[in-house]
Amino acid sequence: MGANLSAFFSGLTWSDRSNWSSGSSSLQSKPSLGDLPEGCVALVLGYLDPPEICKLARLNRAFRGASWADFVWESKLPYNYQILVTKVFGELPGDLGKREIYARLCRTNTFDGDTKKVWLHKSTGGVCLSIASKGLAITGIDDRRYWNHIPTEESRFFTAAYLQQIWWFEVDGEVEFPFPMGTYSLFFRLQLGRTSKRFGRRVCNTEHVHGWEIKPVQFQLWTSDGQHAASKCFLNETGKWNYYHVGDFVVDNNNSPTQIKFSMTQIDCTHTKGGLCLDSVVIYPSEFRERLKRF
Repeated sequence: MGANLSAFFSGLTWSDRSNWSSGSSSLQSKPSLGDLPEGCVALVLGYLDPPEICKLARLNRAFRGASWADFVWESKLPYNYQILVTKVFGELPGDLGKREIYARLCRTNTFDGDTKKVWLHKSTGGVCLSIASKGLAITGIDDRRYWNHIPTEESRFFTAAYLQQIWWFEVDGEVEFPFPMGTYSLFFRLQLGRTSKRFGRRVCNTEHVHGWEIKPVQFQLWTSDGQHAASKCFLNETGKWNYYHVGDFVVDNNNSPTQIKFSMTQIDCTHTKGGLCLDSVVIYPSEFRERLKRF
C-alpha cells in the first residue's frame, strides 16, 4: 500500500499540488486533498516510509501538520527507542516530539570516547553501529615498526590503522549495545594499500602489501547469549575498501543490551604480512548484508 501511495503522489504535477494547497477557483466546487482532516492524513502517512512522509509534508498545510503527528513517528522508531536515547544522548528534552527524536537518531551520533558511532537507517529505522580502529585491541599497535594511525577522509572517524609489517596479526574488540530485536551482520572494513591524494586524484600505494595470499584471515564473533559465528577469507583486492563479513547474530530481547565480542586473526608466524588499512568494524541489520558485500 505504501509503495502505491508513494507512486501516486510522486506523479502529481506542481500545478496539482499548488491547486490543492491554495484551493484554486477551478477546484473549489470539488473536494481535494486539501480538504482532508489532518487526522485522516496522518493515518495515511503511517503506511509510508519516513523519506516519503517528509516529501509529502510539502503538499499542503494538512499534510505538513499530519507529518508531525507523534503516533506516525512512534511507529517508525525502534521499539526500545527510549533505551537508545538514554544510551546515546543521556537525556533529551521531555517535550521533544517523536519526529524530532527520529531525526536526531538518524544523525551520526558519536559516543564512548568518540570511538563509536550509531545512527538509524533513514528509510527503515534499523540501527547501524560503527567502531573505530582506535576502539579495537590491536596487537602491536603501540610499536611504530608495525602499526601507525593515519588520517584519511575515507573513514567515518577520519583515521585508520595502517599495518606496515607484522608476524602475529590479531585484532579483537567488543561492544555492548541495546540493539532492537532483529538479525544483525558484523563486518570488518579493510583495504589493502594506503591511499592518498596526488594532484587531486586518489592514488593507492601498495608497496607494503604482502603475505595475505598465503593463508586466509579468520574472523569470529561471540554474543553474551552463546551465539558464535566464524568465517575465513583471503585478502587479495588492493586499492579498494571492502566489507568482510564475519557472521550474523540474532537479538530477541528489546529490554537488555547485547554484548558482542569479535576478532580477526592471521597468526601463522612462518611469514609476515603487511600493507593493510583497518578502518572500522560495522554492525548493520542483516537486510543490508548483500548490499555491503558489493562495495
